[in-house]
Amino acid sequence: MEEIIKGFGTQSEKSPAYAAYANTLFQEAIQIGMEMNNRYHTPAELRELMERLTGKKIDDTFRLFPPFYTDFGKNISIGKDVFINSGCHFQDQGGIIIGDGSFIGHNVVLATINHDLDPANNRKNHYVPITIESHVWIGSNTTILPGVTIGEWAVVAAGAVVIKDVPPYTVVGGVPARVLKTVRNDSVEEDVHEKNS
Repeated sequence: MEEIIKGFGTQSEKSPAYAAYANTLFQEAIQIGMEMNNRYHTPAELRELMERLTGKKIDDTFRLFPPFYTDFGKNISIGKDVFINSGCHFQDQGGIIIGDGSFIGHNVVLATINHDLDPANNRKNHYVPITIESHVWIGSNTTILPGVTIGEWAVVAAGAVVIKDVPPYTVVGGVPARVLKTVRNDSVEEDVHEKNS
């Protein structure tokens, strides 16, 4: 499986066996997603489902409000005290890392795949990871594109389309997202908790 996961980031030709096993993992993600989204689960059961989906230990502080959608699952890494709200879509073949204490709002899209523009390459996939550092707050209906890093304590306003890295301790918004203001380092915890109240 490790070869499959690492293989998404390479441009080398894939063997038929590689493609077949990757497809097995895609189907497993769909199956787990259907199980997760089509009946009630306790928080502990949701953590267990996320462990199956990601193939990694999920901390007891993790919270998720379904439905949740992903096309692969095995390239998602989630820190402690992370909250993912309902309706999120994670396209994780390129890799998604979510740092400790991050909040992800309703209907957020994290897209790690792009397609080649050159017709000669027949829309070939290109994979680039998304990194969400610690204590990030991503507002509802945000889309984050391949290769973006969101710096610690940053806030992404609802509806933003993020096409480039977001500096730590900033608030970004718009289409495409741009820096709207900075958050003073010594007041970060008070500022963020006040907005979430």
